[in-house]
Amino acid sequence: MDYYQVVCPDLSDTENEILIAELSELGFESFEETEDAILAYIPANKFSKKLLEEVGICKKLLKKGLLKTNLIPDQNWNALWESNYPPVIIRNTIYVHAPFHEEKPGMKYNILVKPKMAFGTAHHETTFQILEMMLDEDLKGKEILDMGCGTGVFAILAAMMGAKHVDAVDNDPWAYNNSRENVELNNKNSIIDVYLADASWIKFQNKYDVIFANINKNILLRDMPFYVPSLKSSGLIFFSGFYERDLEDIKNKAISLGLEYVKHQTKNDWVAAKFVKME
Repeated sequence: MDYYQVVCPDLSDTENEILIAELSELGFESFEETEDAILAYIPANKFSKKLLEEVGICKKLLKKGLLKTNLIPDQNWNALWESNYPPVIIRNTIYVHAPFHEEKPGMKYNILVKPKMAFGTAHHETTFQILEMMLDEDLKGKEILDMGCGTGVFAILAAMMGAKHVDAVDNDPWAYNNSRENVELNNKNSIIDVYLADASWIKFQNKYDVIFANINKNILLRDMPFYVPSLKSSGLIFFSGFYERDLEDIKNKAISLGLEYVKHQTKNDWVAAKFVKME
């Protein structure tokens, strides 16, 4: 499948988040943040410049000639990834790598991820930090939710760490298919179920010991009321996908819903935060 890449100049943190959220709702499947731009990807058969005019920020950028589009042929995509996709090592314990990388003996957790267009390859600071924080948790026998699962990397690590069962949920068909592929690649089909759904799917399930949600600030604030009722008493929830300056907004919303802040860590201004449900 061919894809269009839309290149938006880097704006303010708030505008970047709004832009990503609005483009996501229009069918854009993946995003990449560079030092000076936001790169957004959408299947070519879903793209039109008229679509971009539905987003206020894009409409202004188009008028100024500051928005660029590039067609990326399907046959070039894997080659592009392979040339720009190094493996990731976390605490000399987790090795996230693609099938074309060499094996690395001695790592406790070897996670295979086919690098396609789903978010969650461990290169981004948010994914890296959640994986790192997971190493400090005892997930044995736990019921886990990986919300906005992307590649399914959190779900796969949780299964490797002894989780009883993991639900991996994403509303993006590409991410859903990639997660299923990666779950099978890591032989975790018996532990992980992958669902194509949004946050309303989990409402009031009250079954999870731990939830991981690495999305973005606006979606986390919008969907937090779905997450909290599905978390068991004293259950843990990890949020990421936002900047340090947004942490207070995340905290305030979480506290209003019965969560208690535990700790957070930062990497290049990106935050991963841990909360516990107090009931």
